[in-house]
Amino acid sequence: MPEDNTVALRFEAERPRLRALAQRLLGSAAEAEDAVQEAWLRLARQPLGVGAADVPETAGIANLAAWLTTVVSRVCLDVLRARRETPVEQVPEHGVQAGPEDEVVRAGEVGRALLVVLATLSPAERVAFVLHDLFAVPFDVIAPIVDRTPVAAKKLASRARLRVRGTPALPEAELTRHAQVVEAFLAAARGGDLAELLRVLAPDVVRHADPAALPTGAPPVLRGADAVARGTQFFSARAALAELALIDGRPGLILAPAGHLTAVLRITVTDGRVTAYDVIADPARLAEVTVAMPQRTDEWLYMSLYIQLA
Repeated sequence: MPEDNTVALRFEAERPRLRALAQRLLGSAAEAEDAVQEAWLRLARQPLGVGAADVPETAGIANLAAWLTTVVSRVCLDVLRARRETPVEQVPEHGVQAGPEDEVVRAGEVGRALLVVLATLSPAERVAFVLHDLFAVPFDVIAPIVDRTPVAAKKLASRARLRVRGTPALPEAELTRHAQVVEAFLAAARGGDLAELLRVLAPDVVRHADPAALPTGAPPVLRGADAVARGTQFFSARAALAELALIDGRPGLILAPAGHLTAVLRITVTDGRVTAYDVIADPARLAEVTVAMPQRTDEWLYMSLYIQLA
């Protein structure tokens, strides 16, 4: 057992990176902590040796950081595979009861849109993509973790990357303009700002909503800017949890507490204003929606993750 303080200190130095890796793989802070703790327990069972420079080291582990990355990744892969075999209603939703402030902090650490998209990947695809694209782990290291050849591991990450980035339904410039309108709508909804909502909504805007997304007795269809704006104000308490995403290739919004998708706003933008939006909360309809990362923030997202880990 590596009781030497040097080994423990080196593990603690790796802990933030390992926790970040596990959170991106599992989408759960609690499960990430468990995975990192399991890596420490496995390390503690390794015999103690001496490194080349007379520094206490664990026998048989040439590169402690790489060894820990592999262990945490394999632990997370086992968890992801177990999820696939567990009925949805039995999967623990760590953090779902957190308040809006906690959710906003979590979104800053791991974007909810990214968690939603990652949840659509197979366990092996998710591990290959996160390790390579977000943590710059080479494919020859990833391959044994996912029980594939390096070439096959590369294909897993490539398929995952296509799913994460999605297929835009609009040219890039138009996509950016529409995203700006959606962001303005979200900001107005978050603030409950009636005047700003009226500015961003078209006069003849129509809002459709699944009954599951509405208070009891609220009409599923609203027409006209004033009615839609006032109907949107009830959404302000939940808007702090909303996040921009590509919905079927177009800018829209998702509601995904702790990375669990509960509703989607499919938004239509025409001439710089919202002309319609559809609140989708019915599970059968949600299953038919394709969610991807907003293209214009894609590069920024990956850069921000690397900066956090530098």
